[in-house]
Amino acid sequence: MKNIKILIVEDEVIIAEYIFDLLRELGFDTIEMVHEHIEALKMMELFKPEIILMDINLNGFNSGIDLAKEKNKEANVIFLTSQYDYELMNKALATNPDSYLTKPIKKHDVSAAINLVILKKESHAFSFKNGHELVTLNYSEIQYFKSDGNYIDIHTKENKYSIRQTLGNLIKQIPEAANFIRIHKSYVVNKNLISKKTVNSVFLDDTEIPLGRAFSKLL
Repeated sequence: MKNIKILIVEDEVIIAEYIFDLLRELGFDTIEMVHEHIEALKMMELFKPEIILMDINLNGFNSGIDLAKEKNKEANVIFLTSQYDYELMNKALATNPDSYLTKPIKKHDVSAAINLVILKKESHAFSFKNGHELVTLNYSEIQYFKSDGNYIDIHTKENKYSIRQTLGNLIKQIPEAANFIRIHKSYVVNKNLISKKTVNSVFLDDTEIPLGRAFSKLL
């Protein structure tokens, strides 16, 4: 996931540029950098970063904590701090960041923190190309996968996407913790979203999906 989108939010320009260069050295190339609260809000909306390296104290205030509460839903936050204020850190930790780094920032610490976030994302989310765009969905958003030959339709409550892949190969990618189950030769469903089961079907609210005889014993 070296093409993962990373946003640096740091008011000290020299530190921000230093982190930018570190990320480049680590092989990441989809990076944006901002230095103020308002710029960060705009960039979160337009760029939709997947990882934000967020300075807790922007321009002398704790606005990094506020920004973490307003982040785009795709983003995981890694806080940057030079302070050892336990009350401040408790406020920051209450926003559920994925990690934090203390200044001066070290290359191996940045690498470890980002790679841990990527591993977490890979176990909780499904990424695929939709045209030229990389789409990442949390497994909890996906209702079911439907196979149509060498193509698979991915159904969420609001959207449908199509990818070129076989269902057999797809199943190998889904972690067990995501709790998906194959109920038909052409369907894999989110077990957490099944609202009703009959002899021949399962229901995801109002959506009826056929239940194959060979798979019914798995439910």
